[in-house]
Amino acid sequence: MNSSLSVYNSLKGEKEVFKSLVSDHVGMYVCGPTVYSKVHLGNCRTFISFDLIYRYLNHLGYKVRYVRNITDAGHLENDADEGEDRIAKKARLESIEPMEVVQRYTVDFRNIMAKFNALPPSIEPTATGHIVEQIELIKEIIAKGYAYEINGSVYFDVLKFNKDIPYGKLSGRNIEELIHNTRTLEGQSDKKNPQDFALWKKAEPVHIMRWPSPWSDGFPGWHLECTAMSRKYLGDQFDIHGGGMDLKFPHHECEIAQAESINKIPPVKYWLHANMLTLNGKKMAKSSGNNILPEEMFSGSNTVFKKAFSPMVVRFFMLQAHYRSIVDISETALEASEKGFNRLLEALKTLKNLTPSNSTTEFDFKSWVARCYEAMNDDFNSPLLIAHLFDAVKFINAVANQKQAIDANDLHDLKNHFDAFFYDVLGLNSSDRETTKDDSQLEGTLELLLQIRNKARASKDFETSDLIRNTLSNLNIQINDAPEGSSFKIN
Repeated sequence: MNSSLSVYNSLKGEKEVFKSLVSDHVGMYVCGPTVYSKVHLGNCRTFISFDLIYRYLNHLGYKVRYVRNITDAGHLENDADEGEDRIAKKARLESIEPMEVVQRYTVDFRNIMAKFNALPPSIEPTATGHIVEQIELIKEIIAKGYAYEINGSVYFDVLKFNKDIPYGKLSGRNIEELIHNTRTLEGQSDKKNPQDFALWKKAEPVHIMRWPSPWSDGFPGWHLECTAMSRKYLGDQFDIHGGGMDLKFPHHECEIAQAESINKIPPVKYWLHANMLTLNGKKMAKSSGNNILPEEMFSGSNTVFKKAFSPMVVRFFMLQAHYRSIVDISETALEASEKGFNRLLEALKTLKNLTPSNSTTEFDFKSWVARCYEAMNDDFNSPLLIAHLFDAVKFINAVANQKQAIDANDLHDLKNHFDAFFYDVLGLNSSDRETTKDDSQLEGTLELLLQIRNKARASKDFETSDLIRNTLSNLNIQINDAPEGSSFKIN
């Protein structure tokens, strides 16, 4: 197994050599969506980032169990003590049942991720399908002395836990800082301390999503489900826990506390966090109107961009930035990504039709492959991998124009590795550009024009030949004449 992979561990704040707990196997848990609305583009970036990681681990030969949950239970917003949960609120606004909301937006989420060519996880558990496991987890935490029940609700005792095990190590917070920054609202909470978080909430009479428990008819706390499901499917310790940077505190911090309160051991070896997506230099937010849904980008039916962008172009754009960096999405940036993506597609076509020569390859193929792996082994550096692919594109075009040569063995290996990095690792595909009806009609028309032009050249009708070439050139379609025949390239 490849031992040179390094990952940035948020828990340590540095890169570490990746070594799985069980040889050749990886357990990975990623916090999934709360399905109360259509998935927004920022969430998609997180899931595309971990799809890249999942794909590369598979590519290296690891057997990966990838667990990504669906939060389909209504929680109070921001884990508050009062208020309306987002699923129930959406159900009330749309005059439907909460589980209808869940079903509608779960389907939407899966459809959007499929359009982005994201692989489905190995297991996709739901919070409502694991109520029993969550109740049993609460019982364990109470038995260890780190939780208390009051008025039918159960809370995690952060201060008591902190006396035994430091709380806040993932986010770099200390308990004194948390106490200082917490505004206590007298009479509005049953909690012993403002820092305590809910494990179980007693449901108010109007709260539809409720379940029986030893403490009350109620619902689990927001942080509990991920601990319960990761333990069930990956064990008390597993390799990778991922999610958006915004989940580091309090969600992931609370997950650590819940798990360590029972076993006194770190539940996760490597914590990985994907950074946010901004739109036109500003944070994406529905309230400000600086927001766009994936389907609005695909269709072009939005007021943000002048044209539509395909799912693959958007995915390619996201992969051109490192998953830990903030990336700003704009029309200019998307148009540049579209051109780059199309260059790769054209190179794939060209590569498919290349013929080897008897001359020695004038491209250090082995060094190129090594650089590609070095990029991905450096904390999944997809932008550097893409840069190396463009290095190969220059060589592919040079061979096509007979300016460089490649022998049969290297051509075979180049095709295999280029395909592997493009399709398997980056998760890109060419379907939305190559298999549409319009594209096939365009290619058929261009092939016919090439035939007419070739006949004109053969009969020395250079006026017609030049007219076709110049007209197509004005449309950014380049004709390449070679001894074996003419071909076209859409720029």
